[in-house]
Amino acid sequence: MKKLIAGAILLGASSIAFAQPGCGVGAMIWKGQSGIAPHVLAATTNGTFGNQTFGMTTGTLGCSTNQSVQSMAMYMDSNIDKVARDMSRGSGENLDTLAVLLGVEEADRADFRQVLQDNFATIFPNSETTSGEAVDAIVALLEQNKSLSKYVAA
Repeated sequence: MKKLIAGAILLGASSIAFAQPGCGVGAMIWKGQSGIAPHVLAATTNGTFGNQTFGMTTGTLGCSTNQSVQSMAMYMDSNIDKVARDMSRGSGENLDTLAVLLGVEEADRADFRQVLQDNFATIFPNSETTSGEAVDAIVALLEQNKSLSKYVAA
């Protein structure tokens, strides 16, 4: 049992270590520093203060997002459980709402839904994932996708 818990902690820490903290107070405090420790500390600071979503919705705290990403972040704040449910299925009204808020064209919506469903575990790594963390993960995934990156460009 101890090995299982230790493995879970190590897995969780390693996934946090490679995630970019993006913006927020943590990212501002640890700005310019590289390596695992500053990234973990920045992400932890952001998670502790819960400021990343605020920064994304207001465009402050080093968060330079477009209006559609800000709208998505606000929607996620109130509907995270519904979005997670729809995302796990790859369809649903709340997932469609995200697409509309981001301005995803009809031709790209199937790809959008598929990318989010395929990466559900990345977006929602555990039941304690905050809406800000989920939004950051969605934006990062879309930025990496050649046909969907245009919807999250700052």
